Amino acid sequence: MQRIVLAAVVAMGLGSGPVAMARTTYADTRVAAEAGTVSPIGHWQIQDIAKAQEDGAAISASGFATKDWYPVTGRATVMAGLLENDVFKFDVFHSDNLRAVQVPDASGNLFVTPWWYRAGFTLAKAAGTRHTLLRTRGIIASADLWVNGQKVADHADLAGAYPVHDIDVTHWVRAGANAVALKVYPGDPRMSLSIGWVDWNPTPPDNNMGPWRGVDVVQTGPVALSAPYVAPTLSADLGQATLAVTVTATNLDTVPHETTVSGTVADAPVRQTVRLAPGEAKVVSFASGSTPAVTLDRPKVWWPIGMGEHPLYRMAVTATVDGALSDRAETSFGVRRVESTLTRQGYRQFIVNGQPLLIRGGGWAPDMFLRDDPARMEAEFGYVANLGINAIRSEGKLESDRFYDLADRHGILVLPGWECCDKWEAAAKTGGEPWTDADMRVAQASMASEARLLRNHPSVIGFYIGSDHAPPPKLAKMYTDTLRAEGWSLPIISAAVDEKTAEAGPSGMKMAGPYDWIPPSYWYADKLGAAFGFDSEVSAGAVIPRLEDVQRMLSAQEQEALWKYPEARQYHASADWSTFAVLTPFDTALAERYGAPTGLADYVAKAQLDNYDNVRAQFEAFNARMGAANPATGVIYWMLNNAWPSLHWHLYDYYLNPAGAYYGAKKANEPVHIQYSYDSRSIVVVNHTLDERHGLRASVKVRNLDGSVRYEKQVPRIELPGNRAQPVLDLPPVAGLSPVYFVELELAAADGKPVSRNVYWLSTRQDELDWATSNWYLTPVTQYGDFTALASLPKATREVHASVAREGADEVATVTLSIPSSSPSAAVQEHLAIRRGAKGELALPVRWSDNDVTLWPGESVVLTARYPAQGTAGTVVEVSGWNTPAEQVAAGVVRGTKH
Repeated sequence: MQRIVLAAVVAMGLGSGPVAMARTTYADTRVAAEAGTVSPIGHWQIQDIAKAQEDGAAISASGFATKDWYPVTGRATVMAGLLENDVFKFDVFHSDNLRAVQVPDASGNLFVTPWWYRAGFTLAKAAGTRHTLLRTRGIIASADLWVNGQKVADHADLAGAYPVHDIDVTHWVRAGANAVALKVYPGDPRMSLSIGWVDWNPTPPDNNMGPWRGVDVVQTGPVALSAPYVAPTLSADLGQATLAVTVTATNLDTVPHETTVSGTVADAPVRQTVRLAPGEAKVVSFASGSTPAVTLDRPKVWWPIGMGEHPLYRMAVTATVDGALSDRAETSFGVRRVESTLTRQGYRQFIVNGQPLLIRGGGWAPDMFLRDDPARMEAEFGYVANLGINAIRSEGKLESDRFYDLADRHGILVLPGWECCDKWEAAAKTGGEPWTDADMRVAQASMASEARLLRNHPSVIGFYIGSDHAPPPKLAKMYTDTLRAEGWSLPIISAAVDEKTAEAGPSGMKMAGPYDWIPPSYWYADKLGAAFGFDSEVSAGAVIPRLEDVQRMLSAQEQEALWKYPEARQYHASADWSTFAVLTPFDTALAERYGAPTGLADYVAKAQLDNYDNVRAQFEAFNARMGAANPATGVIYWMLNNAWPSLHWHLYDYYLNPAGAYYGAKKANEPVHIQYSYDSRSIVVVNHTLDERHGLRASVKVRNLDGSVRYEKQVPRIELPGNRAQPVLDLPPVAGLSPVYFVELELAAADGKPVSRNVYWLSTRQDELDWATSNWYLTPVTQYGDFTALASLPKATREVHASVAREGADEVATVTLSIPSSSPSAAVQEHLAIRRGAKGELALPVRWSDNDVTLWPGESVVLTARYPAQGTAGTVVEVSGWNTPAEQVAAGVVRGTKH
């Protein structure tokens, strides 16, 4: 009944196409008058060609009426634009509502015909010779371009998600009002080099059609500048850097020009004069012979997060012609050295500034409708830094400059590359149509554009020219030749799997699974996706959000199925056709290990325990083996985030509400950390910083379920070099253990200050794996650990004291959580959240110093939370746990602002 009603609602709302319900009208984009300016088109009006049947000449003419069109933002896809206008009177992310958008009614799909994008822009009257360019930054799938009634580019030329094109429209624009129109053709990732989603989530109904990276209006004189590039070479001792500096100068006129390009690079002056023939483009190099223009003594070196600071330098140059400003170009860059080698076993080891480092990252997903949200992206990078991981892998869905700027600023390494499947890997027969010569041209333009976008960013440390398959020889050669022609000096990686190309060599990667549930002990094995070599994408699959997010994303029927019916297909688990659309392996393990769920809340609570435990183990296993004989060199958790609300593959959910998986990863990735090894029972200390730690003290306790200590050991005077993991104790067999027992680890500095605290719940019954029947996504389990005794823990008592203070644009809550000595039990997995306002809404995004903590009677911990300020009045701290009731404690306000 629900589906029938929903379809009727959509049909009434849409009819044969969307009914305009525009809430906002936008002024034309005002283009700066000066040469050397770039003005993004801020807004469009869009409409389906079925309802706007005029041709491009009419639609791009001055005064064309767009009364029934939709006003949308400058980077909106068609679907994103319709969402901006509240076309769909329901949450497309709730339950399976999105199905109704994909096929709304008998009149057919909204997205199988082209859509018009129209925008107005105003030009000031320019003095002297002035050129106006339209810069398209990638269009899905392709577009015809019209300006003031004139067709200036064809969809055969403006095709592909990534190519950047500059179209000189000087002859067709005028001072005052102008109009531009794009006839955007439908996208299909099987047919075009666009963006596909494989099984991450449902296919967006519009296949992301539109100018998703935006269109700019560029003002320049007769000589335009583009592609500024600074290539640093850093000495082995990091004491000196030489900078090779180039910029491309293009003569847009039909007569020759002499231009002087000058400016500064890292505050050092540069200058070069060149003569350009009509239409000539020349790479201007600021060098004299083999001597680079700029040498930096004692440069400010850019380091990955946790290893040092992330300083950036600037390059800014102008071109003048006959003494007048013609154009300008600028970029930021960092001084660092990136190398990679292969281990003895053939796995890739990245080395930054002479330091081999363990890559610990996650796979990136943008919003599935490619909606542009700078504040959200900033928040997500805050989460990445808070998690303690150091890298992001982008498998396709490559982002714009803002993403890489944030990565530079936070010190987060980025491994971008082309996506798997569909057209991009058609040669592997994964579903895409075979390539044509036109596809090869689009791919080459995509590679060149991405190289120019990425090469100045110190966060970027390589590029995958293949994902699930290495490209065939002709394509691999084109990719590598194009990268090198753009001055690319970073590693070129053949694929994310263990394959090679003649041009890029062995990938040094493995992609052997798992993607579905396996126990924590899996990661300490010596097979498949366990912790050795470089795992390009891997995890234990299902990740269940907090209860209120589950209730927000799933219908009542789906919620019931989630905990009752392990074989039920869940729309929010994966694409309909995917193996991962059911959570059977995860649900089976949860019931076997923790007991059959008694309801949704019980299911979610048990899932938080499992997710925390498993994600922590994955990262910790790679930590433990970073210096082993068969070393772990990298792990990309699949995935970092989701494109929509999901039950699979994330460290934080779409609603930015951190849960068990997040805090397990955060615990494992502490800068200085103490951990337990599932294989050897050794206690290992890990130092991801470059600073040596002296005189550390480790404390180890093994506790029964009743809290009694069965084993205790202190390890004093630990000397821990930087960038190292080392064992400090082998835990001996302990007699008299309860079926579930705890290992409590603490690491303190020489002065006694806490450094790391870590608690494990373990079973005397081991998980056992059937390695012989493993497949690409799963290793079956023949025996599960038994954690059901956790349900018998008495209800613990707690004390909570909280205060909140303003710090700039943020509020910071400080919470003291104590378990009194009189408590009948430990408090397991205490989860804290901040709520505020009359509705008690969660304060998100939030960055806790720690969370999901386990404490015994007599123990206490101080935790802090940082979140955007909205007024401290009415702030409460909500605390809930495995064996404690939820309660809310009012936070006292600390007056004034901290600095």
